[in-house]
Amino acid sequence: MLLFEIVVALLLIGAVLSLWADRIGVPYPALLALAGAALALIPGTPRVMLDPELALALFVAPVLLDAAYDASPRDLRKNLLPVTSLAVGAVLVTIAAVAVVVRWLVPGVGWAVAVTLGAIVAPPDASAAIAVLRKLRPPHRVLVVLEGESLFNDATALLIYRTAMGAALTGIVSGWRVVPELLLTAVGSVLLGIVLARLFLMITTRVADIPISILLQFIATFGVWLLANRVGFSPVLTLISYAMLIARVAPGRVSARRRIASYAVWEVAVFVLNVLAFVLIGLQLRGVVTRAEGADWSLYVRCAAAVCGTIVLARFAWVTLHGLAVRWKLRGADARAPRPAFRVALIVSWCGMRGIVTLAAALALPDGASAAAFPHRDLIVFCGFTVVLFTLVVQGITLRPLMQWLKLEDDGSVERELTLARAETARAALHALRERGERPSVSLLRREYAARARSGEPSAPADPGGLAELQRDAVSAQRRALLDLRARDVIGDDAFHALEEELDLLELTADERIHPAMDEAEESVSRLPQAP
Repeated sequence: MLLFEIVVALLLIGAVLSLWADRIGVPYPALLALAGAALALIPGTPRVMLDPELALALFVAPVLLDAAYDASPRDLRKNLLPVTSLAVGAVLVTIAAVAVVVRWLVPGVGWAVAVTLGAIVAPPDASAAIAVLRKLRPPHRVLVVLEGESLFNDATALLIYRTAMGAALTGIVSGWRVVPELLLTAVGSVLLGIVLARLFLMITTRVADIPISILLQFIATFGVWLLANRVGFSPVLTLISYAMLIARVAPGRVSARRRIASYAVWEVAVFVLNVLAFVLIGLQLRGVVTRAEGADWSLYVRCAAAVCGTIVLARFAWVTLHGLAVRWKLRGADARAPRPAFRVALIVSWCGMRGIVTLAAALALPDGASAAAFPHRDLIVFCGFTVVLFTLVVQGITLRPLMQWLKLEDDGSVERELTLARAETARAALHALRERGERPSVSLLRREYAARARSGEPSAPADPGGLAELQRDAVSAQRRALLDLRARDVIGDDAFHALEEELDLLELTADERIHPAMDEAEESVSRLPQAP
């Protein structure tokens, strides 16, 4: 009961901290990290044991699906080189650097344990950085690269994490089999995700009940993760391919009411999981604090400080070298071709904040007094949380001033695509309305959508009631046009989701379950003033 009371209290504290973080302009996970550290220092807090497999499935799966659903395949393809460089190259360099530093500081730590720690702290979680950057409106390409990195670096790090953890526990690793197994796992994971996505869409598309539909989404998310893990594939890659295919197909099959309710529930769920992850790591740290002695504390602090410095320097070095390599490759090429700028490289380097994946991977290490306990687990948990705390607090708080100092401005690409999409969808609505004759209500809607097509600005929804059927027809035509624009890569997913939200609101205002039917609507519309 005490643990439940602590969790409820900390959920409330998390909500308050999130509101406070918005006011002071810092990522709310930074304040959660400070709260988790404070929890570890409070005497009497209970020690919590968490099943290793449960930690990753519970905390990573929903957060990863939420991020993968919003990813834009078109933008990822355009920025494949920098995304791959960060998601694979930067992660591998960071793992190697951390392993070498830890082995140098603590010679008793084996290579497998050192690599495990490196894999835990290597993958940045871009959600905290993006939450700040979106308000500052940097170039869209920076956001795309960071979002793409946060998706695929988890796969790289967790594949190495599983291999190194198994070697540390069993003492057995077949070096010559690692690379082929990783390649086979990657291909199999992507294929499995595609198959499961199609199966989910086939089963759930006709489920009209909103609570059941949302419940099935969560069940499927955890089911995909558990199944991939059970058959030996990468749960991360499986879930990414699953979510990205769902995102391409589901918008054309799901009603606005289901989608809005689903988004709201997922947003709350991701927030709650972030709070719980920091609570549980704080309770884990409480056990580390009680077990550590004077000599251990000195070692823990030195090792954690060295790991923090290593991950920052390794990322900065890799991003800088990547930029120099690209500029060297483009020498003599078209002068108008985009080249990496030092300001962009500095921002990308400083956005390497760690988050829920690092916490979940640390929590997933086997615990206990038996021989099954992971070697040097307390040191790894302490270093992992220190890295999260350092990057979220130091980098998270200084990111806004750094962005303002560098004066990186939005390139306006999403706004241009959004304006284009509004105009094109409005033309599709006009085409659909031409087939409905020249009734007053039709004329009213046609004037609204004609103005929208000319300006590319969102229009206010028409009066409900008698116009409901016409509005639904117009929204359906716009939605088909919007899906076609994305399918042809005319617009990316950022513009797509922004306009999808506008269409959902229009669809809801046309829903006669919300607005009672008004038989006199036609007569009322006929008395409205005509547009000049």
